[in-house]
Amino acid sequence: MFLLALLCCLLWGSSFPAIKSGYALLGIAGDDIPSKLVFAGWRFLAAGLMLLAWGAATGRRLGGWPPSVWRQLVVLGLLQTSVQYVFFYIGLAHTTGVKASIMNATSTFFSVLMAHWLYHNDRLTWRKSLGCAAGFVGVMVVNLGGLGGGWAGALTGVEFTLLGEGFVVIAALVLAVGGIYGKGISQHMDPVAMTGWQLVVGGGVLLAAGYALGGSLGHVTPASSALLVYMAVLSALAISIWSLLLKHNRVSLITAFNFMIPVFGALLSALFLGESILEWRNAIALVLVCWGIWLVTQAPAAGRPGRG
Repeated sequence: MFLLALLCCLLWGSSFPAIKSGYALLGIAGDDIPSKLVFAGWRFLAAGLMLLAWGAATGRRLGGWPPSVWRQLVVLGLLQTSVQYVFFYIGLAHTTGVKASIMNATSTFFSVLMAHWLYHNDRLTWRKSLGCAAGFVGVMVVNLGGLGGGWAGALTGVEFTLLGEGFVVIAALVLAVGGIYGKGISQHMDPVAMTGWQLVVGGGVLLAAGYALGGSLGHVTPASSALLVYMAVLSALAISIWSLLLKHNRVSLITAFNFMIPVFGALLSALFLGESILEWRNAIALVLVCWGIWLVTQAPAAGRPGRG
C-alpha cells in the first residue's frame, strides 16, 4: 500500500514538468491557448478510453444508468476535467513548475473548508485550521519577490499574476469542487467507470474546443508523441491504483499521502526543467504546504476524540 500510494503521488507530481516539456517539444507558445486545449484534450480523452477499456476487461459496469446519472457524469467531466484544466494548463504556462506544484496543493485546503459546511461529520478542528493557515502562508511565501532589494524588497514585492499563479489557484478550487461533487456520484457507481467517463467527456470537450479555435499539436515528433502517451498512461494508471487503494484501505490513511505530490512536483521540476527548488522561498513554502496538508489529513489518535 505504501509503495503504491507513493507511486501515484510520483506520477501526479511528474505531470508538472511533463506538461511544460510538452509545450516545448510541440512548439506551443505561452499565449497559444487553443493548442493547449488540444494538448490537454488528447491526454485526457486517451486516459479515459484506457480506463474504460480496463473497466470492460475487468467486468465493471460501464453503462445502463438512467439519464440523470449521465447528466451528472457530463457535469463532472465539464467541471473537473474541462474547466479545471483550462485554468491549470494556462496557469502552468505562465509560472514555474515548482510554484505550480506547490500552489496546486491548495485544493486540499479548499476541500477541507467546503467539507466543513457540507458534511456534519467532517468539521474543522484545531489541527485542520492550523494546517489550512500553514498552507496558505506557504502559498504567500512562494509568491514573494526576490532578494534583490533585501528582505524588505522580498516582503513588499509579490510575484503573482492572474494568468499564472492565479489560474493555478482557480484550477485547485475547481478541482476541490469537482471532487466533492464526484463523491456523491461515486456512492452509486464504480469509481473507475465514473473517472473514465468523466475523462472522456472532459477530454472530448477540450479537444473539440481547441480545434474549433484553431489549435493544433504543432511539431509532432516521436519524443512529443511518447510524452503525450506517458501523460495519458500516468493519468489512467494513477487514478486506477488510487481507486483500488481507497477501496481496500481507510480513506484518511490513503489521502495522507497527498502531501507528497507537491514534493515530487517540485523536485522533478527542478530536475528536468532546471528550476530552482533551493531558493529560500521555494524551500520554505514547500515545507509549510506539506506540513499543512499533513495536519489536515491526520485523523485523531485512536481512542482520543478530536478537538475543535
